[in-house]
Amino acid sequence: MSIGLYQSASALSALERWQDVVSQNITSSQTTGYRKRTVSFSTQMSGELLPNPSGRAGQQGGGMPMIFPKFNSGINFMTGETQPTRRDLDVAIQGEGFFEVQMQDGSKAYTRSGEFRMRSDRTLVSTGGQEVLSTAGNPILFLPGGGDVSVNRDGTIFQGTTALGKIAVQKFSDPATLKPIAGGYFLPADNEAPEPVMEPELLQGYLEGSNVSSLREMVDMVIISRAYEANQKIISTVEQTMQKTIDALG
Repeated sequence: MSIGLYQSASALSALERWQDVVSQNITSSQTTGYRKRTVSFSTQMSGELLPNPSGRAGQQGGGMPMIFPKFNSGINFMTGETQPTRRDLDVAIQGEGFFEVQMQDGSKAYTRSGEFRMRSDRTLVSTGGQEVLSTAGNPILFLPGGGDVSVNRDGTIFQGTTALGKIAVQKFSDPATLKPIAGGYFLPADNEAPEPVMEPELLQGYLEGSNVSSLREMVDMVIISRAYEANQKIISTVEQTMQKTIDALG
C-alpha cells in the first residue's frame, strides 16, 4: 500500500470541493447581499498505531497510519459595501441583522438583500417574490391610491403620511448555524430562534453588495489549480514506481 497515493487522492477530492465553493463565490459576487462561502482544512488520522495485547507496538483496526485532509465549509458574514441606487424600495441594513421574508410554503427565511418591489396586489416582496414581513409578522401592503414611499432609519415604511408598518430586522446569536439556500436566503437551525434588532439602522435608496472579492477568489483558483497539478504528478509518479516494482518482481 502506498500512503502517498491515498493521501494525494484525498487531497484531490478536497481541492475539487474547494473549487466548487470558489466557483459559487465568483458566480454570486454580483448578487445583492450575498455572503461568501469559506473553506478550511484540517487533518484526521486513519489507522493509528496502538499497542497490542502482547505489549509490542502493533496496529489495531488494520491499515497503515495515514493523515488525510478534512474539508470544512462555512460562511463569512462580514458586511458588504453599500451602494446608492436611488430607488425608493431599495433598503440596506447598516450593522447586524437580516430581513425576514415568508417563503411560498409558509416558512420564514432571512436575507441581507433589501432589493424590494411591489407585487401586483400591492404587497412588498423580495426579488424572488417572497413577502417581506413586518415586526408584527405580517406582509406589508401599499395603499391603492399610490403615493411617495419613504423608509425611516428604524424600518418604518410610509406611503405619503400613512405608516404601513415596520420592516422586521432579525438577528441570531450564532449566525454560523444558518443554512444557506438559493437566492441568497438563509434558514435557521431547528433550535435557533431569531431575535429582533431593537434599534436597526436602515438606509433607503441603497443596497448592500456581496462581501466577495473577485480578485481574491481568482487567486484561490490559481492556488487550487497548482495544488491539483502537484497531487496529480504525485499519483502519476507513485503509479509508475509501483509498475516498475511489479515488473521487476515478475
